[in-house]
Amino acid sequence: MLDWTSATKTLQNASQILVVSHVNPDGDAIGSTLAVGNMVESLGIPVTLVNESPIPDKIASLPGAEKIQFPSQVSERFAVIIAVDAADISRIGNCQQLFADNPTIINIDHHATNDYFGTINVVKSDAAATVEILYDWAEYLKISISKQLATVLYAGLLTDTGGFRYSNTTSHTLRIAANLLDLGVASYELADRLLETISTSYLEQLKDSLATIQIDLDGKVAYLTSMEEDNEGLVNFARNIEGVDVGVLFRPKDEHHIKVSLRSRQLIDVSQIALSLGGGGHARAAGCTIEGTMDEAIEVVIQKLKAAFEGVNE
Repeated sequence: MLDWTSATKTLQNASQILVVSHVNPDGDAIGSTLAVGNMVESLGIPVTLVNESPIPDKIASLPGAEKIQFPSQVSERFAVIIAVDAADISRIGNCQQLFADNPTIINIDHHATNDYFGTINVVKSDAAATVEILYDWAEYLKISISKQLATVLYAGLLTDTGGFRYSNTTSHTLRIAANLLDLGVASYELADRLLETISTSYLEQLKDSLATIQIDLDGKVAYLTSMEEDNEGLVNFARNIEGVDVGVLFRPKDEHHIKVSLRSRQLIDVSQIALSLGGGGHARAAGCTIEGTMDEAIEVVIQKLKAAFEGVNE
């Protein structure tokens, strides 16, 4: 569903706009936030960019990232909101406190589990990333794409496709990437910073987490645990084991909840596993939060996966 007409009319009639994305933002969330901010500013409309969570260091170097504020730093209330890369309204956290009464929400997203929470919904589940949808909107609006806008769009594509390696990468994705490169994007520098470079603290965490890897369900599932919040990419080490189809990462969110990240190669649609546990995401990458202990969360997820594999084999 791509309601460009309503989204564009609302955008052009707005006196100011709030842009929000999901908590614990990744490259697509921040890239999308910055892209919308850039596009709105180019139309001469005041825009405020907000996220509940701190921006990860490697993403914070994207041009314009310093403009993103915490909700507590903003006193205004907004009648027009653009929510990017969020499958449901709860994903934007306490940014909702900045909404005026009865706001118009433009929901721009690519998650298959999006629940169409917006007043206007621009949702394309076969897009590799939300920035891919925003590139198409910029084309629709006939916005001249600057090098800065091209850079943040490319960053979102790069991170959500794993460097154009994941199954969500399409010919359209690659054509957009090529067009952005023609506009001067420093592809090597972005790939090195966003995908390759790790901190020494992350290296220590990686060492500890890899020691926890367990193989289950006759080698079809591998899972590991982490005690740290900065665990970007850890789950892939489980999924990438030969013969494994689903990798899972478990991390304590607080004393009573476990955050779960799931990655699949091909057989299992992990978005449906996550959705059944109150989460969501994509067929090959999804997540949820489970109330209970680590052992309880592991048992719940393994049983869900067992049933899913049995369904595939029927």
